[in-house]
Amino acid sequence: MASRNVNTGPTTPATRALDAAGVSYEGLPYEHDPSVTSYGDEAAQALGLDPSHVFKTLVVSLDSGSFGVAVVPVSTTADLKAVAAVLGAKKCRLAEPRDVERLTGYVLGGVSPVGTRTALATVVDASAEALATVYVSGGRRGFDIGLAPADLVANVRGRFAPIAR
Repeated sequence: MASRNVNTGPTTPATRALDAAGVSYEGLPYEHDPSVTSYGDEAAQALGLDPSHVFKTLVVSLDSGSFGVAVVPVSTTADLKAVAAVLGAKKCRLAEPRDVERLTGYVLGGVSPVGTRTALATVVDASAEALATVYVSGGRRGFDIGLAPADLVANVRGRFAPIAR
């Protein structure tokens, strides 16, 4: 995997966290179209990547009153029942945008699972385990990072589980 020094991008809380942890990753900036709201699909297309390798970060509100993070391929949707079960809840729903931004420190469309303001229980879809590299938001619209799935899970202290459909 190429280091950030090959393809530079903005410095974000995500890149700072990966740099501090000594994790190798590739920064992939691209031109974000402000009219686009399907950010993961835009990233996959702009970067010429397989959508099953580009993952979106979803913050969920658990019925216990806490929050968690689900990371699934942009080509799928999150199975919220499965996400809730993995995170120890009976139910969950997508968190309100204001909660997402408050908890993560990122704006919608630029939410990275790495370097969030508040540490949240994180689950990454099991399909990531079979990939050499996964691509997630780098903490800004128009900026993704590619890294090894094991490095992603280790950095967010998460786990793999089948949560996509």
